[in-house]
Amino acid sequence: LIADRQEGIGVCGWILVSLSFLLVLITFPFSIWACIKVVREYERAVVFRLGRILSKKAKGPGLILILPCTDTFIKVDLRTVTCNIPPQEILTKDAVTTQVDGVVYYRIHSPVSAVANITDVHSATFLLAQTTLRNVLGTQSLAQLLAGREEIAHSIQAILDSATEQWGIKVARVEIKDVRIPVAMQRAMAAEAEAAREAKAKVVAAEGERNASKALKQASMVLAESPAGLQLRYLQTLTTLAAENNSTIVFPLPVNMLENLWQKNRGG
Repeated sequence: LIADRQEGIGVCGWILVSLSFLLVLITFPFSIWACIKVVREYERAVVFRLGRILSKKAKGPGLILILPCTDTFIKVDLRTVTCNIPPQEILTKDAVTTQVDGVVYYRIHSPVSAVANITDVHSATFLLAQTTLRNVLGTQSLAQLLAGREEIAHSIQAILDSATEQWGIKVARVEIKDVRIPVAMQRAMAAEAEAAREAKAKVVAAEGERNASKALKQASMVLAESPAGLQLRYLQTLTTLAAENNSTIVFPLPVNMLENLWQKNRGG
C-alpha cells in the first residue's frame, strides 16, 4: 500500500527539479509542447516526480504541467469496464457438473491506488472474478443455482467489492449470464417435472370428482323432494340436445306413464 509519508524529495531532488525548471525557461516557448499534457474528462493522470507520486492524488481533467527529465505520468481511465467471464466448470454442492458464465461491471474510483498498489488492475480483477465465481457457486446446490441467481450475484459482488477496495476498484454489478447442465441431467429434470405435473393433475382431477359427487348428491336430494323437478330436468336436457342439431333425440318417459299405457292396451 501507499505509505502516507511526509518527507520530501530531499536536497538532491530539489536541485534536479530546479535544473529541470531552468531548462524549461531556457528553451521556452519550445519546451511548452513537452510540458503541457491534455487529460480527457474521463481520465486522470497519476504524476510521478523522481519516483514519488506528486501530491498523493491524480490530476485532471484538462491541462497539466509536466517537468521534463524529472516527471512521468500514467493515465487512468475512469469509465466502467465490462469484464466477461468465460464459461467455468463448476461442481455444485450436490455433485452436479455445470458450466456457468457471467459478466462483471466495475470502474476505478481511486487512480492512485490502481497504479501504485497493483501491477495490472484489470487482469487482477478478471482473475479474481473467475475464482470468486467458482468458489461461490461451488457452495450452492443445482436448485439454488437455478432459482437464486440474483442472490448469488449480489454475494459475488460483495466479495469482489471488498477484495478490490485496496486496488481502487468499485464493483458496480455482477450478472450470471447462463447456466449449462449436461444433457442427461436435463432429461432427468424434464422427466421429474413431467411426473410432478402428472401427479398434480391427478390430485386436481380427484378433487374435482369429489366436488362433483357432492354436488350430484345435493342435486339428487333436491330432485327427490320435487318429482316435477325431474321432468323439468328432462325437458332442459331435451332443449340442450335439440340445440346441437342432432338427428336422433332420445326423450325419457316416466315409468308410471308407460305402465298406464300398458294397462290401457291390455284392457282394450
